[in-house]
Amino acid sequence: MKKVAPNSILPLLSLFLFSSALHGESSSIARMYDAIFNFGDSLSDTGNFLRSGALAFPVIGRLPYGETFFGHATGRCSDGRLIVDYITEAFGLPHIAPYLEIVQTGKQVKTGVNYAVSGATALDSQFFYAQGLGPLVWTNDSLSVQLGWFKKYKSSMCSTKQECDRYFKKSLFLVGEIGGNDYNYPFFIGGSIKQARALVPLVVGAITNAITVLIEEGAADLMVPGNLPIGCSAVYLTIFSRTANKSDYDPRTGCLKAYNALARYHNQQLMQSLQALRLKYPHARIIYADYYGAAMRLYHTPKRFGFYEGTLRACCGGGGPFNFNNSARCGHIGSSACSNPSAFVNWDGIHLTDAAYRHISEGLMHGPFTSPPLLYDIPDLRKRLL
Repeated sequence: MKKVAPNSILPLLSLFLFSSALHGESSSIARMYDAIFNFGDSLSDTGNFLRSGALAFPVIGRLPYGETFFGHATGRCSDGRLIVDYITEAFGLPHIAPYLEIVQTGKQVKTGVNYAVSGATALDSQFFYAQGLGPLVWTNDSLSVQLGWFKKYKSSMCSTKQECDRYFKKSLFLVGEIGGNDYNYPFFIGGSIKQARALVPLVVGAITNAITVLIEEGAADLMVPGNLPIGCSAVYLTIFSRTANKSDYDPRTGCLKAYNALARYHNQQLMQSLQALRLKYPHARIIYADYYGAAMRLYHTPKRFGFYEGTLRACCGGGGPFNFNNSARCGHIGSSACSNPSAFVNWDGIHLTDAAYRHISEGLMHGPFTSPPLLYDIPDLRKRLL
């Protein structure tokens, strides 16, 4: 039998890994990570916001939220799973529990912790209170607070530096999506694009600082998502349609061009910062997740992905051109949910459906929307898989 050269093993393993994952065989990639730790906002919160006692958005604690996959509300801002849920499933791990549930119940976990909180910002909440935006801020549990939770709970997961290093080297850290609310809050009171662009260096700096902290704490593999195309969201299209001209809309998608341009600007600045971090920490694997690109496919060719009810209208809402009505938001009196959420990209005007998150996740896991790729071409792949 012909002996296979060691150098040929890596591409063969990469090809097998990619092919198996593409067909849903998550067991073949489960060994890549033993745990996942997540930080962020409502795009990845699996229950912390509700358990924090916050009252700004209590409807996520009851149906129709959660109706599609779980059959009951879980504190997720969707009808079903989020991107973080799909990623954990792909790696053969259970959905990661929210931090506040863990500390309130006293249970021990080894497969990861979710620190994300709906409404959270990358910048500390005091920044927004100083700008007079306090009444809009859903939560004070910003990214720095979530990092504090991680440090506080770290001793429950590992006791020595050597043990922590081994544990975290087999873990994936998801840092975001975070930063969207830093722009949402000013926009929702009439802030300008120019004012939002001035915030970008501060927001990206806060995310960069968080990544640095996690690497110093032992994180080795980190995935950092960019912002979604906010100009395609029903809430933005509703609020800003009154002041928009026809030329403000993308003729192909109907999305607001200027707000999507801001998201791209944020993402470009974030990618530049990540590259600087790669040079500073060459031992760490820092992955950029292109949420924007993965999501735009759904708006460019919606029927290809099964979205036959349009991409810009919310499934759950209280009427209007985009089915978003601030006085009758999803879950409130006067609103109703569509009968087939899987035919919609947008769930409640702000967040996306289980189906949309699934397609975005597939683009991240199996497509060209992570750099370097998440599933293959990872450091020490031979050692991890052989």
